[in-house]
Amino acid sequence: MESRILCGDTLEEMSKIESETVDLIFADPPYWMRVDGVLNRVEGTEFDGCNDEWDNQFGTLEDYERFTKSWLQECYRLLKTNGSIWVIGSMQCIYSIGAIMQQIGYWLINDVVWHKKNPTPNFMGTRLNNSHETLIWATKSKKSKFTFHYKTAKELNTDTVDENEYEKGIRKQLGSVWRIAVCQGNERLKDENGKKLHSTQKPEELLYRIIAISSNENDVVLDPFGGTMTTGAVAKRLGRNYIMIERDEKYYKYGTKRIEKEEYIADNISKAIFDERPIRVTMEEMIAAGYFQAGEKMFLKKGEVYAILTEDAKIRYRDEIYDLHHGAAVIKGAKADRLNGFTVWYVERDGYRVSIDEIREKYREDKLKR
Repeated sequence: MESRILCGDTLEEMSKIESETVDLIFADPPYWMRVDGVLNRVEGTEFDGCNDEWDNQFGTLEDYERFTKSWLQECYRLLKTNGSIWVIGSMQCIYSIGAIMQQIGYWLINDVVWHKKNPTPNFMGTRLNNSHETLIWATKSKKSKFTFHYKTAKELNTDTVDENEYEKGIRKQLGSVWRIAVCQGNERLKDENGKKLHSTQKPEELLYRIIAISSNENDVVLDPFGGTMTTGAVAKRLGRNYIMIERDEKYYKYGTKRIEKEEYIADNISKAIFDERPIRVTMEEMIAAGYFQAGEKMFLKKGEVYAILTEDAKIRYRDEIYDLHHGAAVIKGAKADRLNGFTVWYVERDGYRVSIDEIREKYREDKLKR
């Protein structure tokens, strides 16, 4: 499917798209902030927060829920069986959205807290500083085999790994609290008068994480509330196709120009290189290729206890025959029935013990060279 930027009502435009053709959806719907009056900063200047017509079009909670259910049902129809959807919202709306998603049949994977590094202060000092928004990540059903680039996510984790650790190669699981600054500076789109174009423009870093970890190159990414087209811009940079829908002609015009300036960057993140599965090799073929010898001793990393490798790639220990993984559990006295034998067993090479996993990696490298 070719990338498209559509100007029109999101329900009407989504109705024209064929069912189950979208791999990933990011939705940043109206929050219905219900802001009344004028909010002033401490020094007296007016704060231009989200008080736009598109966010204040709902008269009652029932109106907002009907609208929410309508667009979420369309997203459900468009999403592929193994696709996934991310929806972002503030405290005013995210609980309603989450409940409706579950009513429709979505299966929730995670909720993610976007912790804003530079939140807007609570000028009146009447409540806690509202320094986060919530994202819901979901699939069409519990059985959906959704895309998740786990190792790519670890590469993008700078939240719980400091700069020095990261430079040393330390990687940790990406958690559900993301510390990302609010969109600012040159990234924020301005109108012809130099004023910010959109009051709730999302930072590219946020969309970069979402699209990189939950889609593949050439996948189709849909944003039913395009706004300043951050989703489309980042999708294009990562080599994904995109469908952007935006009813406001001004946002559409500026957002389209923004996407047109983007270029695809082919790198390890866009290609999810970190999550590529190594070629499968078996112990039998490595024995046949001479990387291991039937009858040689198989050790633990330390100690004198050993087993014997058999011709059919099993091990003999105390006159019993086991497969590589069951035998590893037995010799280590583990509570589990099986361990990963490739990380347990060692063989001797030139007077040193070498992990059979290291030898397996060498075999893979040699095999790719042939």
